[in-house]
Amino acid sequence: MKLIIKEKNEKRLNKLLDSILYISGYALVLFIVDLIFNSFDIDNNLYFFLTVLIIYILNKTIKPLIVRLTLPLTALTFGLFYPFINFFILEIVDVLLGNHLQIYGFWSTLLISIVISVMNFFVQNLIIDPIIRRCDNV
Repeated sequence: MKLIIKEKNEKRLNKLLDSILYISGYALVLFIVDLIFNSFDIDNNLYFFLTVLIIYILNKTIKPLIVRLTLPLTALTFGLFYPFINFFILEIVDVLLGNHLQIYGFWSTLLISIVISVMNFFVQNLIIDPIIRRCDNV
């Protein structure tokens, strides 16, 4: 199994490895958020795992469309609107899981979405990009 896939002069991680890294990152962030915030509550480990999977799936499917649609607004606000996209994703997950995931309050949801945005940045720049560069040099 190849770690790096080269297509159209672009290099990316194998989809399985990419998925594992992002799901692990989301799980770590949601675990930390669950410990820090009293306003964020997940029923049990099964729903924790479901929350992570749903966030991952929504970020890979719906989020790129939302980012493209809101690009002018994000540009006008110098990127400050971007966490509201994650806010929207969290609200969708909250609706899908019903009483098994509770996020109380607008501000805590916004803060959690900012943490997820920062995590996406760090996972991409500190984990995925260095793996691609290192494997490319081998």
